[in-house]
Amino acid sequence: MKNNQDLAEFDAMKKEAMRKILTKEAIERLGRVRVANPIVATQLEIYLFQLYQTGKLTETIDDKRLKQILEVLSPERKIKIRRK
Repeated sequence: MKNNQDLAEFDAMKKEAMRKILTKEAIERLGRVRVANPIVATQLEIYLFQLYQTGKLTETIDDKRLKQILEVLSPERKIKIRRK
């Protein structure tokens, strides 16, 4: 029971931090990423939360900057076209 409470508390802290450091457009993009790829969205949230906690974020992150961070965090996909 304590573990669930700790997890819920951490989630609430993380959501509050996201509202402080992301612009409205960036929050919307994060939501779309969460729908398409929840693992990448979770990694991104943890990364941003760690930067926020350590004080390394000096400005709010807009949509353009969030795209740049996503490019770094997302694994590259190889596209193979097989012809029959």
